[in-house]
Amino acid sequence: MAFEIKVKKPKKGELERLGVLDWPIWEKEVSEFEWFYGSGETFYVLEGVVRVEPEDGEPAEFGAGDLVRMPKGMACKWKVSSPIRKHYRSD
Repeated sequence: MAFEIKVKKPKKGELERLGVLDWPIWEKEVSEFEWFYGSGETFYVLEGVVRVEPEDGEPAEFGAGDLVRMPKGMACKWKVSSPIRKHYRSD
């Protein structure tokens, strides 16, 4: 089963409707690491540039201003090329 990472620019009012500014913030320096999503996660990137390479699925790149959806059950490698700062919410 191939996993799909969804990346989009949020529409006007979407961040407010989702309550993104009330979500916790996560930060990470330039690095590479393995990650597994035991639950789905949605996040909004405030700063940084990242490439995520799923074990099964197409890689995705995202950065500041992107709203990203990671699927539950996906194993992947994160490649942070510019320090990331994001608001996030797990399912």
